[in-house]
Amino acid sequence: MATRTLGRAAKALLAPALALGATVGLVSAPAQAAVWNSCEQYGNTSLNGYTLYNNIWGSGAGSQCIWANSGTNWGVWANHPNTGGIKSYPNAKKVINKSITSLGSLTSGYNVTVPSSGAYNTSYDIWDTGYKYEVMLWVNKTGAVGPLGTSQGTLTLGGHTWTVYKGNNGSNDVFSFVRTSNSSSGTVDVLPILKWIKDTKGWFGNVTIGDLQFGFEITSSSGGLDFVTNSLAVSSS
Repeated sequence: MATRTLGRAAKALLAPALALGATVGLVSAPAQAAVWNSCEQYGNTSLNGYTLYNNIWGSGAGSQCIWANSGTNWGVWANHPNTGGIKSYPNAKKVINKSITSLGSLTSGYNVTVPSSGAYNTSYDIWDTGYKYEVMLWVNKTGAVGPLGTSQGTLTLGGHTWTVYKGNNGSNDVFSFVRTSNSSSGTVDVLPILKWIKDTKGWFGNVTIGDLQFGFEITSSSGGLDFVTNSLAVSSS
């Protein structure tokens, strides 16, 4: 369930670095030596146009460490208890800063390796610059997780078939597109989805798209699980 608000997005930059008891040595080794890693609660860095966040924001969280070979090849080792509530959303962020009508294209490709146990989703989290609207695109999910809001039906758009949910978390509207079958790799044509929300449904106007994030929204990963973004590409014009 998506509940990341403007305040929480700001915390990633403003909160003090808090170690959560894990050490870098606990991170499962990537295929090659990582150029950056962090076990800090809000550890972040910028690599080749993407900003990486460890982003452990939920209550009752355990340990989590992030590593990156680049902004588009990174992963986390997470050991969060088997309790309810989202514990973290480690992600890579690309800043778009274009209004919907000024965008000629907005696409992304992804390839991930995710565990068969735990409770989590792999998702895009797309924000307008005012953090009033949040668009989530779930490409896979495992365990007891579900989106915020009520179902609006099923839609095929952007190269995938989704069940669409509309809700509000008290701070912003949330529009969640949950893929009807799990995928570990693919390409998403994001712009038609944004135009559908704007033009067909009228749920927002010609907003400026700010952050486009991609990562893993983790509820539980007891015992320690690995989540890997093998590759990621975000392009806009």
